[in-house]
Amino acid sequence: MFKHILVPTDGSELSRSTMRRAISFAREAGARVTAFYAKPEYPIAYFGEGALLDPSSPEQFAEMTEKQASEFLAEVAKLCQDEGVPCATLSAVSDLPHEAIIEAAEKSGCDLIFMASHGRRGISSILLGSETNKVLTHSKIPVLVYR
Repeated sequence: MFKHILVPTDGSELSRSTMRRAISFAREAGARVTAFYAKPEYPIAYFGEGALLDPSSPEQFAEMTEKQASEFLAEVAKLCQDEGVPCATLSAVSDLPHEAIIEAAEKSGCDLIFMASHGRRGISSILLGSETNKVLTHSKIPVLVYR
């Protein structure tokens, strides 16, 4: 049924567990995987009339986030290779991960987004929301939430 699955990762243990399950699901379905990581934009915090800058330069920050993305995505590519699942990796800079996830799925021609739930319950889930909930709300591509 599904032939191309986008699997976003943030490098967390919950994300790693979901990634392993997504790869297994892809193997069983005969699908390929595109792993995606949303790199944060350079942080600038405004305070009054001035701006508080991150102590690293924008270039250093970009290098750091690119290294982090490469490490997370290489881990996924290795898991896919070990399971015989075709895999592509993709990252983009965005402070709105849910939008970046949906855009990546659309541009890659994915027919499913396979995501972890955020794990929060009760009032904290209402107040904080989650990227998964935002993807569920805005995506036209089916979303499978793994808990």
